[in-house]
Amino acid sequence: MKVLDMHCDTILSLLDSEDRHENVSLYKNKCSIDIEKMKKGNYLLQNFALFTDQKKNEIAEHETMRLYDMYCRMLEQNSQYIAPVYCYEDILKNEKEGKISSLLTLEDGGVVFNDLAMLRNYYRMGVRMIALTWNYENGIGYPNLLMNPDFLDSNVPNLLQRVDSVNGLTPFGMEYIAEMEKLGMIIDVSHLNDAGFWDVYDHTTKPFVASHSNARAMCPVARNLSDDMILALKERGGVMGLNFCGDFLELHDKPNGPSRIEAMVDQIKYIKDLAGIDVIALGTDFDGINCECEIGDASQMPLLEQALYDANFTNEEVEKIFYKNALRVYSEVLK
Repeated sequence: MKVLDMHCDTILSLLDSEDRHENVSLYKNKCSIDIEKMKKGNYLLQNFALFTDQKKNEIAEHETMRLYDMYCRMLEQNSQYIAPVYCYEDILKNEKEGKISSLLTLEDGGVVFNDLAMLRNYYRMGVRMIALTWNYENGIGYPNLLMNPDFLDSNVPNLLQRVDSVNGLTPFGMEYIAEMEKLGMIIDVSHLNDAGFWDVYDHTTKPFVASHSNARAMCPVARNLSDDMILALKERGGVMGLNFCGDFLELHDKPNGPSRIEAMVDQIKYIKDLAGIDVIALGTDFDGINCECEIGDASQMPLLEQALYDANFTNEEVEKIFYKNALRVYSEVLK
């Protein structure tokens, strides 16, 4: 079964390793994502996020450029195995040539610092999907999940942070999403608060995604999507990527609870019953989650495939979840 994964944090993991003076390689490493593992997992396409924690980096644009340099070096060193995607046709071309496709994303679109010129420059660099926020307020909008001051020392998020249905996108945020649609960039609402989600829905026309978010009804975490949001995403033709983080799959007594395949299947069943199979995709969050995972890396994706068959999903439904639904969105938005 082909795999299209809408979110991972592997580039940051590789940069952190290099900063510790360790050898880094996208071909084979200790991360959940590398080329060897993706080959075993039959990956069609992997989204690679450039994630910059703006509160940990005094010069955030410098950190983002370091991440971009790592991304470019890794693709250059492995050009016989993996190639970038700038438009939908590139995916088809790469597959024909036997290469994995790589789509570049930003996690926290605030790194444009309220300047659409920088957004356009990121497009020129190859960025084709942007998560508008991370866990902090930025010039675009607001997250649901904020860092609870009581947990700052341990950097543990308050997973039950109240939902924000009041603070929508900023005026610049409205300009930002309009420019993204004009350029042919996929808008990603994972991490965005509820009010911001509805602003995206009300002020755009193309499909958008929640690249790594689950169903809030199954796991009452503010980072997940409400039923109404899932139905709106389905109505627009967008998709939500199943996040493998245990704390977003089901409620645990303590943070960093285990990620279980059974909980993944339960999430998928719920979303299918609510909104149909066409809204479900994959957004593993590999190399951005720290919990114990029954599916620990890209090579083990067949475990989820088999679990879905065991739960009476058809081959056509599994294909849609694993790659066809997200691929449809890419074909409609990427220019």
